[in-house]
Order: sequence, then C-alpha cells, then structure tokens
Amino acid sequence: MGRGGYFERYLRVDLGRPSAEHVPLDEATRRAVVGGVGLGALLLTRETPPCFDPLGPEAALVLAFGPLVGTPLTTSAKLAFVAKSPLTGRISDGLSSSSFAIAGKRAGLDAIVIVGEAAEPSIVLVDEEGAEVVPCPELWGRDFTISEASERLRKAYPSHRFAVIGVAGERLVRYAGIANEGRHAGRGGLGAVLGAKRVKAIGVRGSRPVPLADAEATLRIAKDLARRSLGPATEKYRSLGTVANLSTFNRLAALPTRNFQASTFEEARKIEGEVLHETRERGRGSCKSCTIGCEHFFEVRPGERPVKMEYENLFALGPLCGIGDPEVVLRASSACDELGIDTISAGGTIAFAMECAERGLFPKGMLAEEARDLGFGAGERMLVLLEDIARRRTALGDLLAEGSRRAAEIVGGEAPSFAPHVKGLEIPGYEPRALQTMALGFAVGTRGADHNRSGAYEADFSGKVNRFEASEESAAHAVAAEDRAAVMDALILCKFLRRAMEDFFGESAEMLQAVTGLPFEAEELARAAGRITLVRRLFNEREGWTPAEDTLPARFFEEKLPGGAAKGAGIDREGFARSIKAYHARRGLDERGFVPAEVAREMASLLRGKNR
Repeated sequence: MGRGGYFERYLRVDLGRPSAEHVPLDEATRRAVVGGVGLGALLLTRETPPCFDPLGPEAALVLAFGPLVGTPLTTSAKLAFVAKSPLTGRISDGLSSSSFAIAGKRAGLDAIVIVGEAAEPSIVLVDEEGAEVVPCPELWGRDFTISEASERLRKAYPSHRFAVIGVAGERLVRYAGIANEGRHAGRGGLGAVLGAKRVKAIGVRGSRPVPLADAEATLRIAKDLARRSLGPATEKYRSLGTVANLSTFNRLAALPTRNFQASTFEEARKIEGEVLHETRERGRGSCKSCTIGCEHFFEVRPGERPVKMEYENLFALGPLCGIGDPEVVLRASSACDELGIDTISAGGTIAFAMECAERGLFPKGMLAEEARDLGFGAGERMLVLLEDIARRRTALGDLLAEGSRRAAEIVGGEAPSFAPHVKGLEIPGYEPRALQTMALGFAVGTRGADHNRSGAYEADFSGKVNRFEASEESAAHAVAAEDRAAVMDALILCKFLRRAMEDFFGESAEMLQAVTGLPFEAEELARAAGRITLVRRLFNEREGWTPAEDTLPARFFEEKLPGGAAKGAGIDREGFARSIKAYHARRGLDERGFVPAEVAREMASLLRGKNR
C-alpha cells in the first residue's frame, strides 16, 4: 500500500456469478484521474463494453471514493456513484455525503464496481474481506419508503452503513436516485441501474484507518480550511441555506417559471427562503465531517417531522410548476426523497406535462383523460402524480417516469420544442436566456444540463460577462468552471468551499500531497481536470454521442422572456453556435466537438487499463 490516501485497489462484484475480487489500481491511474468522479468515469469505461444497455446485466455501477475520505479535512466524507444513465444514455454521476462514504473507504477500497444481475432481489454486503450477495424478498416490492427500508436494514445489519433505492428504483423510473443516510445521489437514474440489477441496497463496513502520508501537515491544513469554511464565503449557506437563491433569482429574472415560459414568479414571496426561515424553520443539520452546516429543515404543519429543503427542490416543485403553496412544495420534496426520485427531473417532467395538458397536446384516450385536471398551479394533483410516477401505476405516471425527452417524443407535435432537457437530463433552476454563460455550460456538459459539474453561472452573476449574450469569452469561463468542479469532485470536497479557497489548484494540490505523499502540483491537477473531462467525453463518444446533442431546447432560441429584468432576452442561435465552437477550441476538441484522434490514442492505454 502507498503512503497515504489510497488503498490501491477496488472491489469488483459480479452479481450473476455471484463473486467478488479485489483489483489493483496502479499509481499512474491514480495520478491521472485522482479519485472520485474521475476514477468512477475511468472504471466505468474499463468495466463495460461499447453501447451497452444501462439497464442490462452488462451495465456497471461504480461507487468511487476520493483520496481525502476519512481524513480530518472538512466536507471530505463523500463518494461518487457513476454509471451510464438510463435517462440520457450518457455518463452520469451523483455525489453524496455520509458515514456510508467513510465506511466504504475504510473497507480498504478506493472504489466498488457492481456488474451483472442478481438472480433474485438482494442486498450487497461489503467489508474488508470482500462482498456477499444476500436475498431480500422481505424488502422488495413491499412499497416501503426510503426511511422504512433503511430502518429495517439498520436493525438487521447494525454494523453496516447502507445506500438504498426506493420504490421508484424498483420500478425502473428513469430518474430514480440512490439514498444513503438522508442524502441523495439523485440525478440521471442511477437508482434504476441498481433496480435493474435487482439490488435493493448496498451495505458497507470497514475499520481500516485511512493512511496519511504527513499527518501533521494534513491536520494543519484541515484546521485552516475549517476556519475559513466558517467565514463570510459560506455565511449564506449557514444562515439560510441554498433556498436563499430563490428570491435573488426572481429579482434577476433568472427563476425558471411554468416550464421556462417565464423567469419571474408572482408568488415567489410565499416560498422564498427568507419567509420559510421566519415562519417554518425547525432546525439545521450538516453532512458528516462538515463544518459548514448548510442543511435547513422546515415544518410542513405543527407536529409533523420537518422537511429538508434545497433551492433545486424548491424551484422544481414550486415556480417551475406554477405552485406557490409552501405546504405543497414541502410535501412534494419529502415525497420525492421517500419514493427515491430526483426532484429536478420530477419537477421538470411534471411541468412539461402541465404545459402539454394546457395546450391540449395529449392524444385522445387514457392519457388525455388522466391529464384533464392537470395544469400549472395544480399542487394537489402534482402530489398524486409523484406517487403515480414512482409506482408507474397509471398511464400518465408510466409515461412521465420516462422523463421529459421520451415523453415528448411520444406526445409528438410541438412537444419536443419545449421539453426542458439537455441530452435527456432536465434543466436545473437557472434560466438559460438570462444566464447565457450558464446556458453554454448546460449545452456542452457531458452529463447534460448540470449546475454541479459546471458552475458557469458564477461568471454571469459576477458582471465579468454580459449575462444576456453567449460569447467566446463565455467559453473560457465555462472551461474554467468545469475544471474546478472536476478537481473538487475527484478529491472529493464540497463545492461550497470553493469561495473560501484563494488559490484553488495550489491549495488542492497541497492537501492532496499532504494526504497521499505523492508530489502533486497545481499544474498537474489542472491537467487532471481536463483529462477527467476527456474521459467522460470519450465514454459518451463510445456510447453514441453526436455534436447535435450539445444544444438547448428550441424554446430558448425561438421565444423571448416576457418580463422582469430579463424582459426580451433570448439566445441567438448563430452566436450560441460560435460560443460552442470556442468552447471546443479551448477544451482541445476538434471543430465538431470530438476528442481528436491523436489525443484518443494517447489516452487509450489509460482507458483500457492493465488489469482487465
């Protein structure tokens, strides 16, 4: 084993055989992609054949840990779930923070790869020796909430920490997520990948301490980072949480409303973070090993358990669906968490259906009948529809369980022009016409429309660019945002720390060197960031990506925003195309957006690996 941070191996679990084997990870691989999402993307590529079915037995689900998990560094208790998305057909990953991440790492592993398909509904139990596949007929098909299933597992296996899918994962809803200890890897349908393998949960336990190459330096860096994490750069998250974004976005006319038909919401005041804080907040929390504490819990009704709320849940289940009732939005968010579905995709797909219903686009028959009372602002109907989607128990619920892109293709007509997705992934809470550097980040993102893998909105809000116009300068900001995110997601650290770091790549390299003992430098980390993006793009190319996918729905080019500070804003199609070409050039891609053949050849041995 090396000096620190890595255990130099991953566990490959084949559910079909069943079997488990430890596979070595060489230093060249670790240096090339660091860990976390980088390692996850690389192992996904190595462990799967080209053009595989994301819901088939050849699919792999990778649980990848970063080199900092289990160290004293704040916000480091994270892991990445990585797979080919059944929603998009492209690479997807979700980050989650909990004791599950620490326990998995302390099993002496840098990653867990699950392939094959269990013969019957099962759980996978991982420890330092390997893995066991255990049938769980008592948990499957019983309509348990995430909390109920997690509690049963905790009682049955008290020494393990669990990641669990809900009823939506069992029913293969294409945006089902994976939950662990109240945290959710929600986007892209990774819960459906696990459900297709007939795996209800993954349990991990381990007692190996994560080695530190320089314990004294690591502790010094950790103390300084913790101090800065409590400073003004993160004050917003402690005082109000991310729900504070709603009022700001509404003021700037960047708040997606009624399926992106508008960018301001007249009922925003009822659900904005400041009002929720004053009238409903009933506690705060934080992720494991986090000093920031951004979690805020809000009361639905007196005596009921408070609900954790984030901006993306609030926007997607509120303004995007034309709903301003805080009780409905809180209930909807809680329902998504317990059913195991992604809030952004759920809200985006339902908002799309609401617009289809108001336009009379559903074909005559069962769908039209079920959508008869559906429209913007129909909060109670949305709550029922969430249950229908998760269980696929009605024709409309079954349709919407496929996501907005597939639903639009089935509805036909003009529906695809306003289905709110990029590459099949529903757009998060940033209006593209009002934030056009962010729009570029959405279009070129390997996961689809993604605010976590591209924080390009920071440039729009900073005044460094004209937020109403995508330009070649936007491309530089989009690349820089992607690179910072790639490094944070490879380490893995919370992105809320980024503003507390003055020299991002230098400080990241310093902490990585202290933990691992490997001589990482800022320049090497910057190169690794670009390499991780290329690994993702090469995976997508292998799985059928085409340049036509790097775009936005037609609505954003053809319709202007109707009011507020962004009134009249629209995206110029030709100008946007130029900004995409500028992005390609800065990223070192060819003019169409493909990885150049000579670069792909250089990376071939890394992608292939020495072990398989």
